[in-house]
Amino acid sequence: MNSDERYLNLLATTYPTVADAASEIINLEAIMNLPKGTEHFLADLHGEHEAFIHVLKNASGNIKRKVGEIFGSTIRESEKKELCTLIYYPEQKLELIKAQEKLRLGEQDPDWDELDEWYRITIHQLVRVCRDVSSKYTRSKVRKSLPEEFSYIIEELLHERSDDQDKAAYVAVIVDTIISTGRADDFIVAISNVIQRLAIDQLHILGDIYDRGPGAHIIMDTLRQYHSWDIQWGNHDILWMGAAVGNDACICNVLRLSLRYANLATLEEGYGINLVPLATFALDTYGDDPCQEFIPRELKTEAKMDEKTLLLTAKMHKAISIIQFKVEAAIFHRRPEWQMEDRCLLETVDLERQTCTIDGKEYQLRDCNFPTGLKELTPEEALLMKKLHHSFRVSEKLRKHIHTMLSHGCMYNICNQNLLFHASVPLNADGSLKEVTIMGRKYKGRQLMEYIGQLIRAAFQSDTPTDVKSFAKDYFLYLWSGKDSPLFDKSKMATFERYFLKDEETFHEEKGFYFKLRNAAEVCDSILDAFGIEGTNRHIINGHVPVHAASGENPIKAGGRLMVIDGGFSEAYHTETGIAGYTLIYHSRGFQLVQHEPFTSARDAIQRGTDIKSTTQIVEMSTHRMLVADTDKGTELRTQISDLKKLLYAYRHGIIKEKRS
Repeated sequence: MNSDERYLNLLATTYPTVADAASEIINLEAIMNLPKGTEHFLADLHGEHEAFIHVLKNASGNIKRKVGEIFGSTIRESEKKELCTLIYYPEQKLELIKAQEKLRLGEQDPDWDELDEWYRITIHQLVRVCRDVSSKYTRSKVRKSLPEEFSYIIEELLHERSDDQDKAAYVAVIVDTIISTGRADDFIVAISNVIQRLAIDQLHILGDIYDRGPGAHIIMDTLRQYHSWDIQWGNHDILWMGAAVGNDACICNVLRLSLRYANLATLEEGYGINLVPLATFALDTYGDDPCQEFIPRELKTEAKMDEKTLLLTAKMHKAISIIQFKVEAAIFHRRPEWQMEDRCLLETVDLERQTCTIDGKEYQLRDCNFPTGLKELTPEEALLMKKLHHSFRVSEKLRKHIHTMLSHGCMYNICNQNLLFHASVPLNADGSLKEVTIMGRKYKGRQLMEYIGQLIRAAFQSDTPTDVKSFAKDYFLYLWSGKDSPLFDKSKMATFERYFLKDEETFHEEKGFYFKLRNAAEVCDSILDAFGIEGTNRHIINGHVPVHAASGENPIKAGGRLMVIDGGFSEAYHTETGIAGYTLIYHSRGFQLVQHEPFTSARDAIQRGTDIKSTTQIVEMSTHRMLVADTDKGTELRTQISDLKKLLYAYRHGIIKEKRS
């Protein structure tokens, strides 16, 4: 007790009396016996903001499931669908309902009695749904989720039941007054947003918010407003982080991928990146080059380009790709310990023989037009890179989004016996953890992940030593394409080969041992052991590699120890995978894996009530309903309770005096 006295004195400033400490113990003990909050796992969003926002709004079908359970056969399926759409998109749905009512009546005045009755029924339904999703939280936590203007009203409706005869009139008057004062629309919007918020307690993003789709910046704006979330960085996130910190190779890769998918919205509209210098340079340098291998092939239907724009995009695509290979080569030569100088393939091109040499073997080129040379940047390329570098560095919104990524993210996370990371943990052929050398020191497993996380943050800090900061800035490129990177873990990134070589055998990228061995239960167990995760219901949860559901691949691996939830949110993957993504729900009764079909649009969802068609698979159900006491939060609360009991003892035995006002 004496050794804890200093800490207990600090604790006493928050709980100055026996009554205060005892009340908090009672509160924490009660919280321990509430049902576990629902966790929502998503991965590999790849800029598909509409699908992401919809999945966020419907909680991967969790809200639809609850509406079904609450109302059963008491209302029609069409009414359930309408109610769900209203919860997801309240403002837009209300506008549509009023427009339909006006259209139905022609020039006549709306039937306000009929509309008022709809409001009355709908508000009571929304209150029932809100009561259900709030039931696993304390009143204090629910209160904090309520909008200030309706906080008192929603709280009253949640805790007073209309089937209680003594309170029926009280509840009815509240609802009628909401309608008569013209606040029904605002109230419906407010309570729908509360339902969305309370349906999910914690959101986990397992990496790759960026690239391919048009709205990564919109996803980041949405997450900045979200109540509770974390992210385990993916390789595409790291690429944008490297671009934001000024790694020119990362800048080139970001631009190249955006041009490859004909997706410039995030760059131009989201972050204000000026692409005019690149377009001008590309037209001047590659004006007569058809750039056939650089024409975007994965175009969204609504993003079809006219021929002139398509050709300009192809020329910009080739221009930045050539610059990328030169800039990457400079870093690979500067960091020979990475053993990546064999990837300086542009330097091995023989224009007379029209070949490129890989591992001592010559391969035929399909494109031999290199007007800017094969090694150093030309003065024009260097000037262009300076302008592009400046554009990325001065983007205020990009800086804010990367800061958000840093403050909410890490390389891995451990939450409720689940190990979350984006791609892999480097392994040896026998399944043991592989040692990876960084700046002369060897790291593996958890230590490797933690050191990489520190190195990433060091690149953004002004007090980082110059040599460390220089290495950290370069290291973003290794994380993107290095064979021992936990975010890549393949033999090579065959970008050059795919663009310039005829032999498709050179396109092969050999996956690391993690991907080859992760189906083995003993390998997953050894990884979980190495990260200090104990218990019988422990799991690894990954994204990164699309699950080929159309070919029968199962996202549940290693006897249930591993779950892979990248089914392909990105439209570019839909043909390959046959689906449009997996998400995972972990609630008080266990795990449910949700397989989604492609999302049409928010507009369709609002106008026709379409939802993402989802198939739910029960992965693992608990033998009992899990409580807060069974979670990491429960462990934390038990420690707090123990400390408060020590404080009570100190008060009652005169070791510390109560601080009565």
